[in-house]
Amino acid sequence: MRVPLIAALSVLLASVFAGPSPPPGALIVGKDGQYKSVQAAVNAATSGKTIFIHAGTYNEQVYIPPGKNGLTLIGSSSSPDSYSGNTVTITHGFSQKDGKSNDLTGTLRAHGNGLRFYNINFVNSFGKGSQALALSAYGDQQGYYACQFKGFQDTVLSEAGKHVFVKSMISGATDFIFGQHGQAWFEQVDIRVVNAGLGYITANGRDSASNPSFYVINKSSVGGSAPDGAFYLGRPWRAYSRVVFQHTSMSKVINGQGWKEWAGGDARTGNVYYGEYANTG
Repeated sequence: MRVPLIAALSVLLASVFAGPSPPPGALIVGKDGQYKSVQAAVNAATSGKTIFIHAGTYNEQVYIPPGKNGLTLIGSSSSPDSYSGNTVTITHGFSQKDGKSNDLTGTLRAHGNGLRFYNINFVNSFGKGSQALALSAYGDQQGYYACQFKGFQDTVLSEAGKHVFVKSMISGATDFIFGQHGQAWFEQVDIRVVNAGLGYITANGRDSASNPSFYVINKSSVGGSAPDGAFYLGRPWRAYSRVVFQHTSMSKVINGQGWKEWAGGDARTGNVYYGEYANTG
């Protein structure tokens, strides 16, 4: 991962704040807006446009296709520097039990490049029993600032491209930060495990030494309501899995072993790179 590039995008994200009012020229979503659904605004937007979403719960799946680049989606917020003041939730409940691929279950399917998201909660409401994504990220140079991502299994897919998550929250139980080719940086992110007897935060699917995939969790926190030692930092979806936790506080929900093999009789640990540096807890 090219850290200077990721750091630059992080600074760019932090320089924009949402607030309660739409910026000039934005497409407006809401009861009294130009568009009643987020998808309708996305469909109407040209590359580089800003979409402002008024407070509310939007029951829909949102798809931003390849080629629809540079969009900015901003949710109304009472505290734009934190996800705690978010007033916009986009929720849907597709899962692989519906016969869909991982990507097609995503509440947000973000396939465009240069996308930015501020102060929006993305929820997959399916729950236990199948893969069900809140986010499917396939585009390059995407940023998520003060957003929440809620699910159970496979909450956030960083599949391809570079993705930055800043001051956000991600919750789940099984492999809930995962992907095969994505390069993702998580900065000041609250990782929250849901109550389960056993769980894994990351499942990076890097499959070769030439695959650029790398997940870095930096200056973040890990906690939740699960029993002590019930969760592992990750397990290798593929044999070259690469993840680092650094400068991060961890509660007792994390097992002292740290990491786990993929499954009994299928370790996939021969070429993994798992790092921990200057963490606490």
